[in-house]
Amino acid sequence: MSRTVSALRRLDPASVAAEISTSVDDPWTQEFLRALDARVRSAPLERLLATWDLSAAAAGRVFGVTRQAVSKWRGSGVPDDRAVALADLVAATDVLERYVRRERIPAVVRRPAEVLGGRSLLQLAEEGRYAEVRAGVARMLDLRRVQP
Repeated sequence: MSRTVSALRRLDPASVAAEISTSVDDPWTQEFLRALDARVRSAPLERLLATWDLSAAAAGRVFGVTRQAVSKWRGSGVPDDRAVALADLVAATDVLERYVRRERIPAVVRRPAEVLGGRSLLQLAEEGRYAEVRAGVARMLDLRRVQP
């Protein structure tokens, strides 16, 4: 952790927010808030890419955009029109991380599953069926199916 971050962590977040909010018209403050918002908005995307082991090109296929668009999102945040899709995929990732070893998740999302009609989670995502990905993970990991 850098010394700057260490120094900032010693400050009270509410006090800093109160002080910054008094100067919201200041160009530096506006740029700081824009940059902070972009970092916060891109964090779920970064987590998805890392956990599912997706390249920018693969993520582009998932979201129906170019790899260049995904690269831009990594710096500026995911656009609002993709927020629901990302939320569904991150919700699926949350469940996967709870029940599957992290290093196995890339294989799990690529493996066709009977409960998904012979499709994989990644294929469903590439088809824009994001809510089905979220629901599919729950079906795949429903241990009641395997109990005698």
